[in-house]
Amino acid sequence: MSIFGSIMGAIFGHGAQAKTPDGKTAETTATAAPGAAPASTSASVPPAPGTSAAQTVDVAAIVDKAAAATGEKLDWRTSIVDLMKALGLDSSLAARKELAKELHYTGDTNNTATMNVWLHQQVMAKLAANGGKLPADIKT
Repeated sequence: MSIFGSIMGAIFGHGAQAKTPDGKTAETTATAAPGAAPASTSASVPPAPGTSAAQTVDVAAIVDKAAAATGEKLDWRTSIVDLMKALGLDSSLAARKELAKELHYTGDTNNTATMNVWLHQQVMAKLAANGGKLPADIKT
């Protein structure tokens, strides 16, 4: 599974239909992060075109709970590294470079500060596009 798919799966739950970075629909199968709401209590990602309208998922509630369960102080609202840690995913540079590749980042992946800001913005935008309700303080 792709890294972005793992992020989607951790937030939206088991078997959620998500739009991949290339715009196709893919089923995610990642497990929810420790402490995250189970799939049965969270809404699903928007279904494929032609099906009924989707409900939204409160991203902040899910990730805040997952972040608290880690026991670390994580600033997932501004940091891609902390978002990935909160969701129990590999946040290494190699994983972030792979995520950048999946999301078609064209900048220098050795300039990690710029890449990380871009990754966070893209992930938040894609979460919102797939039915994620983001707090007002998160810029997409």
